[in-house]
Amino acid sequence: MSLNKSLKNMGLRKNLKKGEVIFRENDPSDCAYIVGVGAIEICKKTPRGQKVLKVLGDNEIFGEMGLIDGLPRSATARARQDSVVYILTSKNFDNLVHKNPKALLPIMKVLTSRLRQTMSF
Repeated sequence: MSLNKSLKNMGLRKNLKKGEVIFRENDPSDCAYIVGVGAIEICKKTPRGQKVLKVLGDNEIFGEMGLIDGLPRSATARARQDSVVYILTSKNFDNLVHKNPKALLPIMKVLTSRLRQTMSF
């Protein structure tokens, strides 16, 4: 079972309107999100204002670092269009991993990919 399907079964769905902020940079970090439908932009404050770092689409995960290190959010996430996201709380993540350790693989792949991108600059 995919991580996204597991979340849908948990019923942790949230509908977002275009422009709605999901979390802001430096907010407490206690959950991750998977894009069900739509587009989410990840932004970072710069001296010149907000810079869009990445636009995420269907089935992409974001905010996952908070599940691992619990540190404040490193960026802001906002709906680029009307969207649906699935919320993965720390508790649900722990339960999911306990029942299905292979559920970690998609998250590890995302983290590895993002680390490689960071190191290539």
